[in-house]
Amino acid sequence: MMLAGCVAWPEDLARQYREAGYWRDISIPHHFAELTSKDPGRIILVEGDQRYTLGDMWMKSEHLAAQLYAHGLRSQQIVVFQLPNSADFFVTFLALLRIGVIPVMALPSHRQMEIEHYVRASGAVALFVADKIKDFDFRQMAESIRKSQPHLRNVFVKGEAGPNATSINALLATEAPDTVRSAVAAYMPEATDVALMLLSGGTTALPKLIPRTHNDYLYNFEQSARVAGFGPDTVQLMVLPMAHNYNLGSPGILGAISSGGRVVIAPRGDTATVFQLIAAERVTTVPAAVPLFVNWLNDPSLSTYNFNSLQMVQNGGARLSPELRDRIRKTLRCQYQEVYGTAEGLLNLTPLDADDATILTSSGIPMCPADEVKVLDENDLEVPDGERGELVTRGPYTICGYYNAPEFNGRAFTSDGFYRMGDIVTKNGRTIFCEGRKGDLINRGGEKIGIDEVENMILKHPAVHSVALIAMPDPTYGERACACVVLRPNETLAFEQMINFLLIHNIAKFKLPERLELFTEFPISGAGKIMRRTLRENLIDRMR
Repeated sequence: MMLAGCVAWPEDLARQYREAGYWRDISIPHHFAELTSKDPGRIILVEGDQRYTLGDMWMKSEHLAAQLYAHGLRSQQIVVFQLPNSADFFVTFLALLRIGVIPVMALPSHRQMEIEHYVRASGAVALFVADKIKDFDFRQMAESIRKSQPHLRNVFVKGEAGPNATSINALLATEAPDTVRSAVAAYMPEATDVALMLLSGGTTALPKLIPRTHNDYLYNFEQSARVAGFGPDTVQLMVLPMAHNYNLGSPGILGAISSGGRVVIAPRGDTATVFQLIAAERVTTVPAAVPLFVNWLNDPSLSTYNFNSLQMVQNGGARLSPELRDRIRKTLRCQYQEVYGTAEGLLNLTPLDADDATILTSSGIPMCPADEVKVLDENDLEVPDGERGELVTRGPYTICGYYNAPEFNGRAFTSDGFYRMGDIVTKNGRTIFCEGRKGDLINRGGEKIGIDEVENMILKHPAVHSVALIAMPDPTYGERACACVVLRPNETLAFEQMINFLLIHNIAKFKLPERLELFTEFPISGAGKIMRRTLRENLIDRMR
């Protein structure tokens, strides 16, 4: 039975997806159990000096699953999962899925405002965090959230737990009772159950929760790995956060491991760290994003490294210009693949054997033959190929609704069940060309910043009369956020003051505006709305 608050696929479509073999009706843990039984000694993860086999990971996940069960976690309960890249990330993720617990995949960069929202919106019973990353103590954040959300009963910490929390490391080092271990070993979730929840791109104040079932997400990472050409020789370097859909299962770590390959975890994304690991581990593929590519290509030391093993790099999150795609191919001497999609489902990849025009200019082709894609005008009428409009889609791995959001679902889906991507595109047959967002969203190198959330917070400052968050063009990140502010009479506001104010209110650092521009008034339309396009043009004029 589908989790309450989730929207199932219509029966006729579900039957078609099964008959076509897109849904195999096995769970993700079942899939990894089969992989482990075939080759338990295969190395699947490399972290520093440590190498982990499938057998290692499967046994550790079973052990941890039993401990989590003993601590009261049960099937169909929801937890918020915010662990950094590590072998423990994979073990804990798999352990939760093995007992049917649903992780909400938060990113390490999220802070109290975001995490508390996920806990509250999901009704989470537990929170999984690191102890500290750099100078930020996640345990203090977790304790504050625990006090404000009575349904949050447990906090599990990678590292030193502190008060009112349980150490994941300690759980891995102790044995659960035999009866619990036997019960966990015998349990397997249903393929139609919700396996995990991803986060929407944040076009509204805070992200919505995206429920992904075992059936659809297993197809998601298996098929995207096939289109990406992954196989037993794949060695994937993971630089970006594993909790993001792109790096988790599109095709990500799950796709690489599922295809017979292995994953090497990079502790940092700088040129030296990344390219030394590429040479040492004979890395064949790297999923990356615009800022990383720009930094690597502009580093004069790049030519000193041996990256002959590299066969392909992927770009996701924000569209890469044709010039930069070509430069990547020529400089890194490997294939380039654009990955364009959404955590809600649809994935498009440029085929590895496509012509140059497709590889360098397009956003790819839907990875599944059953992906239905249409381009609609403002009246929801389909436009001919080559004309601009909003991309809508449905298919065997695209959700039919957000979690507990019936009113929002009415706007996010068409009357015949197609998901509105919110992207303006053109289409040539099955090939998609993405041109930008329909909604008010700033895409900073793949990190999506919802303007409403940041604007509402800036408006709380006593000096601010009105505010508009505007996307500034940027050669590295594609876009950066500029806060355009009209002040109250006789007030002043400096950039540093605004940033400090936002940090006090626990905003995630990647959402901070990177420029402040003061205006005496905003251009206003006849309907009384800020004319954002005009304001952006004024802002660009100021920057010249």
